[in-house]
Amino acid sequence: MRITVMTADEQIVSLDVDPHETVENLKALLEVETNVPLQQQQLLYHGREMQNSEKLSALGVKDDDLIMMVSGAGSRAPTNDLSFNPDGSAVNPGAFQQHIRSDSNLIGQIFQADPELAQAILGNDLNKLQGILRTRHRQRSELRQKEEEELALLQADPFDVEAQRKIEAAIRQKGIDENWAAALEHNPEGFARVVMLYVDMEVNGVPLKAFIDSGAQSTIISKSCAERCGLLRLLDQRYKGIAHGVGQSEILGRIHVAPIKIGNIFYPCSFVVLDSPNMEFLFGLDMLRKHQCIIDLKENVLRVGGGEVSVPFLPEKDIPSHYLDEERNLKQASSSGAAMTTKTTEKNANVQSGGQPSGGAYADVTRRPGFEAKVAKLVELGFAREMVIEALKLCDGNEEQAAGILFGG
Repeated sequence: MRITVMTADEQIVSLDVDPHETVENLKALLEVETNVPLQQQQLLYHGREMQNSEKLSALGVKDDDLIMMVSGAGSRAPTNDLSFNPDGSAVNPGAFQQHIRSDSNLIGQIFQADPELAQAILGNDLNKLQGILRTRHRQRSELRQKEEEELALLQADPFDVEAQRKIEAAIRQKGIDENWAAALEHNPEGFARVVMLYVDMEVNGVPLKAFIDSGAQSTIISKSCAERCGLLRLLDQRYKGIAHGVGQSEILGRIHVAPIKIGNIFYPCSFVVLDSPNMEFLFGLDMLRKHQCIIDLKENVLRVGGGEVSVPFLPEKDIPSHYLDEERNLKQASSSGAAMTTKTTEKNANVQSGGQPSGGAYADVTRRPGFEAKVAKLVELGFAREMVIEALKLCDGNEEQAAGILFGG
């Protein structure tokens, strides 16, 4: 391969060398070309000093690469100031930075090969520069180690089971790396954080930023938010239970109906109240279905009432930072597809639905004559079968009461 060496006095030397040549042999060739003794030469590649025992290929030197040579007579800084510590950082980062800055050609080379390092050299943060130099040194060391391991595997006994297992793992990892590189090139947005869907709403006249979650079974409001909206006085504690999902939260009860304002139109909405300090308001699948909502990601809007109202999803800058931090907790509270298990206490069982028993007696409702006909009738109204069955269980098979619950009445 052919490399170019630039000396401190801006002399340019082109050499044809073998990629596996050592740095010491390269210096010997340069001694003939430049008359600079081998012992006085210091070679820099991408800002890093090349040690005599290292091979050019191991350092990553490729065809048409540029190498800087500094000598004791022509260096703008003492040789020791331009040397590197074992961890890859510069012994004198200030002198190293000034030396590189003074060479426009070298800066251009570094900008093409490593823009982040070039920006650090041109910046004023020496700690950042040292950190990048350490990182590059570590990356080179890991690359060399990986190459040595791959070479060792290729030379291993083909009947060695452990060696074959490592070769298989290396091939699999290579496929993963290639897939990752392809994704970076063709699908870079896949590595970006996805901002969840929020819209502006008013609940009982109080402005809120509602988290739209079609994977949550029920619309959820926290106890603190319900209190702020003046709705806690309507909490029906007969609907206590546990919300099961990724985690679980205590259901304090249910608010059967309250007005929410989306755009300029008011809609009735029912809420499950959770004792969860890590969430505020979640607009779930029950109300999305009831109000015929459409999540339009092409236009980035939520359409309500079959399209009579459209409200835009909020950009990330308009979402409070603590909302973004708490999205994980929202999912734990609601969890996509979370099951809401509601149990009535013995004290309130008779009040709830004309003396219906609580607990295991719910299961007997599904075996009663006409139960499937009631389910089919309510499903025709647009409700999910599971929600209809749960509502009929809660109402001891009373179709009208179940319909009232499903409609949020």
